[in-house]
Amino acid sequence: MDLFEKIASNRGPLGSHSHYAHGYFTFPKLEGEIKPRMIFRGKEVLTWSLNNYLGLANHPEVRQADIDGATDFGMGLPMGARIMSGNSNLHEQLENELAEFVKKPDCLLLNFGYQGVVSIIDALVNRHDVIVYDAESHACIIDGVRLHQGKRFVYPHNDMESLEKQLQRATRLTNETGGGILVITEGVFGMSGNMGDLKGVLALKDKYQFRLFVDDAHGFGTMGATGAGTGEEQGIQEGIDLYFSTFAKSMASIGAFVAGPESVIEYLRYNMRSQIFAKSLPMPLVVGAIKRLELLRTQPELKDNLWTIVRALQSGLREKGFNLGTTKSPVTPVFLAGEIPDATQITFDLRENHGIFCSIVVYPVVPKGVIMLRLIPTAVHTLDDVRETIAAFEAVAVKLDKGLYSKNTVTV
Repeated sequence: MDLFEKIASNRGPLGSHSHYAHGYFTFPKLEGEIKPRMIFRGKEVLTWSLNNYLGLANHPEVRQADIDGATDFGMGLPMGARIMSGNSNLHEQLENELAEFVKKPDCLLLNFGYQGVVSIIDALVNRHDVIVYDAESHACIIDGVRLHQGKRFVYPHNDMESLEKQLQRATRLTNETGGGILVITEGVFGMSGNMGDLKGVLALKDKYQFRLFVDDAHGFGTMGATGAGTGEEQGIQEGIDLYFSTFAKSMASIGAFVAGPESVIEYLRYNMRSQIFAKSLPMPLVVGAIKRLELLRTQPELKDNLWTIVRALQSGLREKGFNLGTTKSPVTPVFLAGEIPDATQITFDLRENHGIFCSIVVYPVVPKGVIMLRLIPTAVHTLDDVRETIAAFEAVAVKLDKGLYSKNTVTV
């Protein structure tokens, strides 16, 4: 079969819905200033879909730092990859400050989160090594694991008994190959919102030899006393061998970093292909990240405001009988029973009749028969926003229970 003919006949599990979903349910356009209320298809909506946890996207000091960075340096500087001609004092300053903030000896700045995780895994392990990872890991981890030429074992989400069995298998194998074991999990899981059982994983180090790599994209800036992440929240930050986060969540920007022992970070600096062969992070993004990190350190009220909204939203929804699963973080999933047609109806009703914009998640991300509406609270939402949203969710839940959505069709 011709390659393009094959693609035309199989659009993939999400692409198969593109004929009616594109521009509304998928690839929607939110316009206007980044804030809780934005414009969707000409109407103002209260949005819960922006990974702007601390409200830094439009913080006046951040906006000014971004402007200053662009004015002083432009988007072109530095030219080239860091290893060749793209390094700067500011890149190194940001690395040093990030390492200090997450309490690690050293840090490497990365261009992107997704690309960074894939490339870290690729650089760390070879065909003699074994990867053991949580089944609900983010797609970047899954893709990195898929590229691994050695063995990889998966354990059910946060199932420490299963993890131990996989570590036993991995140990037997590495005793033969002379390789090592890398365990990968997340600090906060971005769909369910619950935390990885980092304490449980680290307890197994008493019996097995492995290194722990934690992707804490949703925990950095939101979890822990200082915002240093899920390891700080659980009191085990020192036990994390490699700590990763992206700037795309709490920092409301582009870029990422990985922190850990100096020798390992130095190895990654000279062996991560996605960094060696890619242009350096542009200077305005570096300048902006330094300012964002400063605000994380010096304005704890940002995180306090976030958690005020989180607690009000989650407790309010639970009091009304909604199932939020096991979330223990700002990520707020609302699970409903229904199929894809119900999901489209609910989303349409929330956006058009209640002015509420949140993300919709359906099969294959969640099981068949389950609809997940995913809300991301931020420090710049208000308690009035919370009350308005809970009232809207109550209204659509009544319609869903009565089967009213299945009797209608959506035209967008």
